[in-house]
Amino acid sequence: MKIGLFFGSFNPVHTGHLIIAETALDEAGLDRVWFMVSPQNPFKEKKTLLPEYDRLKMVEMAIGDNNRLLASNIEFGLPKPSYTVDTLAHLYDKYRSYSFSLIMGEDNLLHLHKWKNYEAILENYALYVYPRKGEIVESSLKNHRNVHYFEAPLLDISATYLRARIQAHKSVRYMTPDPVVKYIEDGRLFLS
Repeated sequence: MKIGLFFGSFNPVHTGHLIIAETALDEAGLDRVWFMVSPQNPFKEKKTLLPEYDRLKMVEMAIGDNNRLLASNIEFGLPKPSYTVDTLAHLYDKYRSYSFSLIMGEDNLLHLHKWKNYEAILENYALYVYPRKGEIVESSLKNHRNVHYFEAPLLDISATYLRARIQAHKSVRYMTPDPVVKYIEDGRLFLS
């Protein structure tokens, strides 16, 4: 089974994430995309993150009944902060018959050299890269044999933008699925 791993904080998950995952299924020839909810990204401040189980629940709600997408809590039981190379080693041990690849934005490819053991990731896994809006400096890894670009319809939307709207008591309807909007409103999330 070919699994695309889409790592992120998903703080909160939004429509752009879902479009990228759905597009990657076809463009990368994947059987499934797993949303790898990261409890603590080493490049992000923990104080801005909702608890990991809230973020996982929102991804589950966003996915709904799409059986080609999965919300994964695998990193919750691993040491923090979460390093992709360590998660990949864990997945390899647990799912030997699966073939894993990574789905990432072009901005992540640009900074891949800062990741722990990035050379091992680059040599052993396919990276499916979607372009980002705005000016991205081209990565020297763009022509690596394991780097594959795919086109995806991109929305100019981010979790940071959603959090700012929520804190300003503005609507995020249509920017994230309705069940996620309700979960955020009912829990008064992102307001403190």
